[in-house]
Amino acid sequence: MSTTILLRAATRADLPHILAFIRELAEYEKLAHEAVATEAQLDEHLFGPRPAAEVVIAEVDGEPAGFALFFTSFSTFVGLPGLYLEDLFVRPRFRGLGVGKRLMIDLAHRAVERGYGRFEWSVLDWNEPAIRFYRSLGALGQDEWTVQRVTGEALRRLAATAAD
Repeated sequence: MSTTILLRAATRADLPHILAFIRELAEYEKLAHEAVATEAQLDEHLFGPRPAAEVVIAEVDGEPAGFALFFTSFSTFVGLPGLYLEDLFVRPRFRGLGVGKRLMIDLAHRAVERGYGRFEWSVLDWNEPAIRFYRSLGALGQDEWTVQRVTGEALRRLAATAAD
């Protein structure tokens, strides 16, 4: 029996699936306590007047199997926009069918088609299966860089700080 994998742009009707994928990914990454996004927030920021990101939905035989959420970044060194992959997730029962690879190829195609200079993402250092997968696609780790983040109360304090 053959399996049909379809990739398509997400619509508002996909919001419950997108939120479910985000929560399943957070659970896998042992970060469920940080997954506080709501459908209303996703609706505003994915489909509102100023979308901040895009989503591709992967279906296997008509069933939602995974997703990729991405947005445009910019490289001052390259002088071109880039595609930044925020989240990629394939439900466990659909892994091994090529869904993740299809999503990555689709995003690479979008980056080239749009004239972007980079396609990049982060991966947790303990996620060896994902790292092996990304290396198999030709990705190179940027081990000399570390991600820095300011959120929540620290972000509010920083924003309220008077410049000297």
